[in-house]
Amino acid sequence: MHNIQDDWDEDEEDFAMAISQRTEELYRIPNHETDQDGVFEALALPLRDLVVFPRMVSPVFVDNDVALLTLRTAQERNQTVVALTQKDPEQEEPQASDFLQVGVEIAVGRLLTMPDGNSSALVQGRRRVQVLEFKRLKPYLKVRVRVINEPTKPDKQTQALMRSALNMFARVVELNRSIPEEAHLFALNIQEPGWLADMIATSLSVPFEERQKLLLMPDPKARLERVNELLAEELDVLELEEDIHNKVQSEVDKSQREFYLREQMKAIQTELGEGDIWTRDVNELRQKVEQAKLPDEARKTALREIERLNQMPPMAPEVGIIRSYVEWILDLPWSIYTEDNLDVTHAAKILDRDHYGLQKAKDRILEYIAVRSLKPKKERQPILCFVGPPGTGKTSLGRSIAEALGRKFVRVSLGGVRDEAEIRGHRRTYIGALPGRIIQTMKRAGSTNPLFMLDEIDKLGNDFRGDPSSALLEVLDPEQNHSFSDHYLEIAFDLSKVMFVATANTLATIPDALLDRMEVIEFPGYIEEEKMAIADRYLIPRQMDENGMTDSGLRFADTALQRIIREYTYEAGVRNLEREIGRVIRKAARLKAEKKEYPTIITPNVVEKFLGPPQYLRTEAERRDEVGVATSLAWTENGGEIMTVEVAVLDGKGGLQMTGQIGEVMQESGQAALTYIKSRADLFAIEPEVFERMDIHVHMPEGAIPKDGPSAGITLATAMISALTGRPIYREVGMTGEITLRGRVLPIGGVREKVLAAHRAGLKVVILPEKNMKDLVDVPKRVRTDLKVIPVEHMDQVLELALYPEPVMPPPRPRRRPEDAQGQDEAEE
Repeated sequence: MHNIQDDWDEDEEDFAMAISQRTEELYRIPNHETDQDGVFEALALPLRDLVVFPRMVSPVFVDNDVALLTLRTAQERNQTVVALTQKDPEQEEPQASDFLQVGVEIAVGRLLTMPDGNSSALVQGRRRVQVLEFKRLKPYLKVRVRVINEPTKPDKQTQALMRSALNMFARVVELNRSIPEEAHLFALNIQEPGWLADMIATSLSVPFEERQKLLLMPDPKARLERVNELLAEELDVLELEEDIHNKVQSEVDKSQREFYLREQMKAIQTELGEGDIWTRDVNELRQKVEQAKLPDEARKTALREIERLNQMPPMAPEVGIIRSYVEWILDLPWSIYTEDNLDVTHAAKILDRDHYGLQKAKDRILEYIAVRSLKPKKERQPILCFVGPPGTGKTSLGRSIAEALGRKFVRVSLGGVRDEAEIRGHRRTYIGALPGRIIQTMKRAGSTNPLFMLDEIDKLGNDFRGDPSSALLEVLDPEQNHSFSDHYLEIAFDLSKVMFVATANTLATIPDALLDRMEVIEFPGYIEEEKMAIADRYLIPRQMDENGMTDSGLRFADTALQRIIREYTYEAGVRNLEREIGRVIRKAARLKAEKKEYPTIITPNVVEKFLGPPQYLRTEAERRDEVGVATSLAWTENGGEIMTVEVAVLDGKGGLQMTGQIGEVMQESGQAALTYIKSRADLFAIEPEVFERMDIHVHMPEGAIPKDGPSAGITLATAMISALTGRPIYREVGMTGEITLRGRVLPIGGVREKVLAAHRAGLKVVILPEKNMKDLVDVPKRVRTDLKVIPVEHMDQVLELALYPEPVMPPPRPRRRPEDAQGQDEAEE
């Protein structure tokens, strides 16, 4: 909010009438009722760069939803609110500690909509209040305050201060044309010292910080003393300005306004003994350039621009543009860098301290540090791309790498960036031009070799304004980034010492040319065992500390963590896991705060009591061997899952139907499996007419979940053969692998997650393609011991392992149709 009196467009009569009507409304709003201690609760109106004093009327401009909601609520209730001023007007999202402890109870008039769509209101200060407590922060502020009572009868010393203030204020009103004469008449009729001090402070152009100090002074006498000092200072300036004005007026003409302003500034500087401020500023700027350690090209460009600046009049429109450009050159870290910490052991400790697992990423960083320790002058920096699901630690690992290396960490979020100028900047011909995000972030880093994180690089867009991913090609190319050119600077800037780390959730949306410049390190989703270790080492201690339960003796049983992971979260990362752990701890913290008994050991039953019914149900293995029902192993971003495949054979026309939201690739796998079965029908003892007169229906339950990929090929074939031959499938067998028309079993991906899913579901045997056995190295040893993993190369091996040797029910046969019987009789005749 800010004072908008200067923004009104009405003429003087309309403005005066509107102010009069709105002021009368303000006086009809009653003050809040207080208790015997003068305490009451009220809504609070945050003010950014405006201080409202008691009994003063001031317009305010509403520029945020919180303030608008507060004012509308107060008007609906016909209540006053408490105006709270921010300590720092630049704070975008202030907290309770960011406001002054003294506020003003104000009455709020009607909201008016301005031409630009924002709203304004007229407010009247009532009385000072001391903030005791913030009762609510969202969706609006609510505070508990105490009224500050001020003495209204002045003593002799106070009367002397009031007379002195009125005399000086009369002279200020006479010299300062922006203060109306009615202000002095109004002040003469004020009998209370505090009111007089507040009224004069409102009328003067007092700095914001000084207004805050006056608001915080509860003693009227102290306020009057400070107001007298401010009046004396203002009067000195006004009298000096009047003298300067009189001296200069005789030397200038009305048509030479620019010359008049320049002469007035010279006269001011002469009075202060400071000389020509314009020449001094240009010389200071030139001296800064000469002392700075700039490259030759940057120094020549800066000095050339300063010469242009020196030849321009101070009021020329290009002065600000040139000055900003030179200051950007001076602010960039052309030759400032930090020393790398090349201690491999130290780096390993920091990485292991902050993150569990992620061995590939850690090894790559440690390899880089080791090479740098052996070859310190190595110039080329690695350009890494961390790819993985949300919540797997990509961004936080970047911070740990910067700490391990002793470098500064800076981050730019590229999500939603569609304009090339966001990366390269705008040319100086445009008004308000600035460098791109790369140069701006380097200025913020303050060194030439920070760790620069390009977050969400897969979310870059492009439209008619250009392709920002193409602008990144130069940034991420070690052969080119030593002379990166920003459109605003148009000076080569060295990015070769920067260690770039990009993050992405998928590689599919990253252009090939950009992806080719980065070394991709995949962040797989965490498995259950890893999540439990992360929760035990990091999440639980952090949540215990944040919720004040560090010394409570609270601990989680392993079974309780397993239940939270399995039944209350479904994710590849650990963000939701930490939220659920925090919910459990907060429930216990509430019981402790209420002096009630709380569980010191969190068990599965306590988890359900605190978190409610389970949110997710895991798929379990079949309970008995069945015909036409096989168990497939699937990979998802959130880990591995088992997936049931059901097959039914019905009378029909030889068609294949697949349901369960199955993708095109999986449907093609089903066709390939059926063709394989037809080609070996004699071996399986399946009559050919079955494929002509019966339909095969394949269904995968949980139809709301999309399913695709070729890895269910051998499972589809096994389930079809079981349904066509009447041979049951062992319930303890899970399988995955792609099938060809010849029955060969091809390798697939996601082996680690699939094998772990089989282990969680209670399967005993896992059938894998022979070429995937190498991937078992990533599977924990305990899981490899509990499961029997069998490699296969052909479908015949799969059937031998998964199917009963003999059928337990007759295979399906097509029913005889009337035309079939008629044809048989004719053949006999």
